Amino acid sequence: MDKLVIKGGRQLRGEISASGAKNSALPVLAASLLADSPLKVSNLPHLNDVTTMIELLGSMGLDIILNEDMDVLVDSSTIKNLNARYELVKTMRASIVVLGPLLSKFHQAEVALPGGCAIGSRPVNLHIQAMREMGADIVLENGYIKAKTQGRLKGANISFDPVSVGATENVLMAASLAEGITTINNAAKEPEVVDLARCLINMGAKIEGAGTDKIIIEGVESLSGGEFSVMPDRVETATYLTAVTMTGGKIKIKNTMPDSLTSVIHKLQESGAEISTGKDWVLLEMKKERPISISLSTGPYPSFPTDMQAQFVALNSIAKGSASISETVFENRFMHVQEIARMGGKITLKGNTAFIEGIETLIGAPVMATDLRASASLVLAGLVAEGSTSIDRIYHIDRGYERIEEKLKVLGADIERISLT
Repeated sequence: MDKLVIKGGRQLRGEISASGAKNSALPVLAASLLADSPLKVSNLPHLNDVTTMIELLGSMGLDIILNEDMDVLVDSSTIKNLNARYELVKTMRASIVVLGPLLSKFHQAEVALPGGCAIGSRPVNLHIQAMREMGADIVLENGYIKAKTQGRLKGANISFDPVSVGATENVLMAASLAEGITTINNAAKEPEVVDLARCLINMGAKIEGAGTDKIIIEGVESLSGGEFSVMPDRVETATYLTAVTMTGGKIKIKNTMPDSLTSVIHKLQESGAEISTGKDWVLLEMKKERPISISLSTGPYPSFPTDMQAQFVALNSIAKGSASISETVFENRFMHVQEIARMGGKITLKGNTAFIEGIETLIGAPVMATDLRASASLVLAGLVAEGSTSIDRIYHIDRGYERIEEKLKVLGADIERISLT
């Protein structure tokens, strides 16, 4: 098992490119199940979750060709079984998105109940209920979702409460080959949902309203493959922008989508960062010694993303003043707080809100990653801490950040990956 060792106190300066978005790559790969011809997906990030999804499709018998640039050609015509096995699904909740495509294209699916980060209850009941409303027969048996349908799924009027990105994506894919029209009410508006819709439209789907809270899908009889490039990762971009706001310095991130980062950019500007943007780049300069504390509340897009909550807890821990951060999307997503407290952070938890009193500096310490975004917050804390910080269980960070230590080294960080095996 690897760990990261960071010696803090260095300003970060330089240019990096954003990787492809994991949260877009996973459903787009699942969409390959719908196609009658091969789908080539490019700009895939080299991450454990992406590798797991590719392995999952391969375990079903799909023919997969992967080149050195992480472009993958997926051919579903060779599929041999409709079983998403527990051994692969248990590590990644997003694997539930194969349910809709399997049911819609092959009229049957066995998908293990998923695992993933331990950040509270993220129930799959919304996915199951939506498939039932479209005509599927579903039972939960021996840890599996066992589903089948007589002929094509049927279009339906589906309303989500609460809004769910994964369930919206599952219905988008299922409805693309369903009979009739499907309407998704209270649909997720996330850019990754829009990216999936863009991929499906390229494949021949008829979709309107992606990016709004009402999406209308007119089912077609077949979809083709083709080529699709995954959007840049907005959370990765936001994480590096936050890092430089904390350490001081200047960063330009290329091949990104500033329009998908509006809420984070506004908060970083409030904190003292100077930011300019172009069509596909963001430039941030932090001239002040310390950022200013920023209070916020997470919410579904376009509100402040829950996937950046932990990073802003780290920022506020060394900022001037006091702030509160409320988590409204997931419960139990403050496990990073006790680790930052080990580094001297002054943070009090009350219900779903963290109250943070900023201090001048954190002190390096051994800490442990508990989930993907928590691990990112510990890296950011280590970058500004006095002395050395070692972060264990970094397999969490490898699920969502491509070569994080290499990118930070380019920016001037003193960070090393150490193998403990």
